[in-house]
Amino acid sequence: MASRWPIARIVGRKVAKALHCGLEKKLLDLIRFRVSRMNGCAYCLDMHWKDLRAEGETEQRMYSLDAWRETPYYSEREHAALAWAEAVTRVADTHVPDDVYELARGHFDAQQLADLTLATVAINGWNRLNIAFRAIPRTYHVMKSHADVAGS
Repeated sequence: MASRWPIARIVGRKVAKALHCGLEKKLLDLIRFRVSRMNGCAYCLDMHWKDLRAEGETEQRMYSLDAWRETPYYSEREHAALAWAEAVTRVADTHVPDDVYELARGHFDAQQLADLTLATVAINGWNRLNIAFRAIPRTYHVMKSHADVAGS
């Protein structure tokens, strides 16, 4: 079977140029990792696990991410972001409840919530592209700029 991945890379370069936001990279990667776990995207799990490790994320927090509601490892802001990302990801089931919106608005201004929503929509799209085009895990390498973020 011919590789489907080159088409996804073309789309990826276009999306990457269009999507830049002011939220912390580590928070965004935490959201991307969680949503990718929800969607079962092996390529994105490999990518965002590596990015989080390069940014200094602990194994304990990464291993506990599926149970974030029940652990003390995440801040209130991260709780709000994770709840929002999960509700947006499961929009067909949740219709993004008002209480999740209010929680998110308590920690993010309008621009930040818009950015968080677009980041969530983007990773859901990436998950679908990478699954559909059979992106191969283990081929992603952390870019130096990602590792530098941990020090800033």
